[in-house]
Amino acid sequence: MNASTGALRRLLAPLAAALLLTAACSTSSRDSTVVRIWAMGREGEVVAQLLPEFERAHPGVRVDVQQLPWTAAHEKLLTAFAGDSTPDVCQLGNTWIPEFVAIRAIQELDTHIAASPVIQPGDYFAGIWDTNRIDEKLYGIPWYVDTRLLFYRRDLLAQSGFSAPPASWTEWTQALSAVKEHVGPDRYSILLPLNEFEPLLALALQQDEPLLRDGDRWGNFESAGFRRALSFYLAMFRHGWAPPLTNAAISNVWDEFGRGYFSFYISGPWNISEFKRRLPSKEQAAWMTAPLPGPHGPGASIAGGSSLVVFRASRNAAAAWQLVEYLSRPDVQRRFYELTGDLPPRRAAWADGALAADDYARAFRDQLERAKPAPKVPEWERIATEIRNVGERAVHGELSVDEAAKELDARADRILEKRRWLLARGDKH
Repeated sequence: MNASTGALRRLLAPLAAALLLTAACSTSSRDSTVVRIWAMGREGEVVAQLLPEFERAHPGVRVDVQQLPWTAAHEKLLTAFAGDSTPDVCQLGNTWIPEFVAIRAIQELDTHIAASPVIQPGDYFAGIWDTNRIDEKLYGIPWYVDTRLLFYRRDLLAQSGFSAPPASWTEWTQALSAVKEHVGPDRYSILLPLNEFEPLLALALQQDEPLLRDGDRWGNFESAGFRRALSFYLAMFRHGWAPPLTNAAISNVWDEFGRGYFSFYISGPWNISEFKRRLPSKEQAAWMTAPLPGPHGPGASIAGGSSLVVFRASRNAAAAWQLVEYLSRPDVQRRFYELTGDLPPRRAAWADGALAADDYARAFRDQLERAKPAPKVPEWERIATEIRNVGERAVHGELSVDEAAKELDARADRILEKRRWLLARGDKH
């Protein structure tokens, strides 16, 4: 254990006391091995429905599922780590992977992958797989994927003179301008909620320059690429194509999309089911999804979602890995999609069934081939918050593009100060 890991455990030890009092004395018995898996939100509710087949195939293994709310999951995981009471397997958001690698909480999986007949790295979307690789080592197996692309009103786009969604920034600019002219002063071309950093991040990931530089020690927001992305983003507000509002100022995003208050919306796969459910049947033919336009053609977007990890402290690591393999099978991933609507990370899982036949999901299949991970540092979520804060100030005219980029670099550099100190000491984590 290094000094930073020991300090974290001492800091969190009081929080772990209650957890330790209720922890099981053993995760195994004479009759069976108990594998504990923690999962969040809806996934935690439904994963148990997938487990009877696994337990039948592994009669000596029983799986115990604990559902965690997303709002409490991060603190509970750190508390469990400090108290040596982590589960065997856990669902981790992809942006959490670097933090749990940094505190040396989760196992490296390259040896397991090399021997696995089930998990084939080449079958996974490359950007999603890469979110789990830190310093050339693999620490998680993608469980479901998330990315952002265009939801659009194809009827309003057609009425504005376009028979297909835009594929490049030039085409998108033309479409945004034409839609605004068509819908008039009280409606807009696109909704870019100011409390969401993801649309700006997706545009930034389409650039050649990284968002952090010099081994992720410093911000790189003053690069030409980020300033280009920010300029394009701000132009949508400056031209009146996007209203300078947060989601809170929109009474109901789905209803407003249905009534044509905006025609383009950058969002994720969960909204497929939401739009199907919330829009009346007569409006179902009026909307569709499309890959995110890039500077010169179909562009990159965010590689998100959750992965399955095995904790270092697992007392049943072999059985835990068997569970990860089972949940990673394409047929099991298809069933998981049917239960949750979560998109599978393996191409093979898209080949059959309801997902293959879903017209709205097809654009996500395309977009996932161009998904790119955000910087893989534990501090990333804090930096993403600053992207949102500074971006909002720029939208309101408080900062120019150059001033916003400089301010973001300054904020990122402050956040990364400890990282630079650790790297200077020769400690990558």
